[in-house]
Amino acid sequence: MHFEATTEIGAPSHEVFATYADVEHWPDWTTSVTSVERLDEGPLRVGSRARVRQPRLPTAVWEVTELVPGESFTWVARGPGVLTTGVHRVEPLPEGRTRVTAILDQGGLLGPVVGRLTKSLTDLYLKTEVRGLKAHCEP
Repeated sequence: MHFEATTEIGAPSHEVFATYADVEHWPDWTTSVTSVERLDEGPLRVGSRARVRQPRLPTAVWEVTELVPGESFTWVARGPGVLTTGVHRVEPLPEGRTRVTAILDQGGLLGPVVGRLTKSLTDLYLKTEVRGLKAHCEP
């Protein structure tokens, strides 16, 4: 199952990406995340892991599998029969604006089932995430 939310933000892409990649501070700007605990130190990089708590969902450990500085990062969380992939993209637009896209894919044997069961909540959380980032980053 594939889920996606996009918004435009009136701030430069490098500032938006810096906020997005600072995952420990997501609870400061989105109500879709209760807490984030980094399991390593330093800047976000491939191999970085974080324990993420969200309302109404089990706690998950996410591991960064891809990072393009200033542009995107991808991380995955594994559960019994489910591989969840989250993609966070930041794209510069004219006039100092930025397009942000949050993607969540549910794969694995049980991924489609979990995706259907959590569809409304996943849609809500992705929209809440990009709206919260917009409100936090815009002057």
